[in-house]
Amino acid sequence: MKYAFVPDVRLGIPLPVLEVDWEDLSAAEQADILLQWEHIRGRIPNRIFELERVIIDKQSRLDREDDFPASCRLNSEIAELASTINDLHLWFRVNQEMEQKLHR
Repeated sequence: MKYAFVPDVRLGIPLPVLEVDWEDLSAAEQADILLQWEHIRGRIPNRIFELERVIIDKQSRLDREDDFPASCRLNSEIAELASTINDLHLWFRVNQEMEQKLHR
């Protein structure tokens, strides 16, 4: 197969993996990828919301934490979750770029 969707544990969604360049895929394969991606992409806002809720919980715990090492750990976890949200935002925009390539 020229492409697959592989689960990404960190992001919580499957990501497209192409074994060939986008331009080397047939129009049918490109359309199939876009269709599958649109379903996955639709789950990204909910995933972001879930991660934001975890951040809010950790921030609340951080506000009450007196132990410095524990505070550092919570702060690091919050930063990692924020990074994950940023990456999800980037992947959410991928669909627009793929559609532009498809319609050229």
